[in-house]
Amino acid sequence: MPRKVTKSLQRKINPDRKYNSVLVQRLINKSMLDGKKHVAEKSVYTALETAAKKLKSEDPLEVFETAMRNISPNFEVKSRRVGGANYQIPFPIQGHRQEHYAFMWLVQSARARKGMPYELRLANEIVDAVNQTGAAFKKKEDTHRMAEANRAFAHFARG
Repeated sequence: MPRKVTKSLQRKINPDRKYNSVLVQRLINKSMLDGKKHVAEKSVYTALETAAKKLKSEDPLEVFETAMRNISPNFEVKSRRVGGANYQIPFPIQGHRQEHYAFMWLVQSARARKGMPYELRLANEIVDAVNQTGAAFKKKEDTHRMAEANRAFAHFARG
């Protein structure tokens, strides 16, 4: 089995029932705990509708896609050992991996909030992502800041 996930090893995810969107289905899968997909599905749909209501928008899917665009990172840093020293080397990232980080950060930051049901926490995190605030957006900004700070070591990436 190869170390890198090739295109042939990636599973095809079917779109969700309500919005017919693969992105929403992936959020449902990331939100799911203990294999309880129906529970995750209900909470994600509720969260999307609540977020759209808070932003006074007609389309919850559009709100969610805006939030995902705002928290998807363009760069990541990887540790690389060069001549006895470890360097944080910035790498550009695209597509599937960008979405993976965005979903992870969104779900993690929603779960980190306390004092309310998961649907509300996720809705608030989506609203914050649209408004470019919140923990998930901060995580993206920190990643970009780290990549920018270590831009001097980018020449180690190709070597």
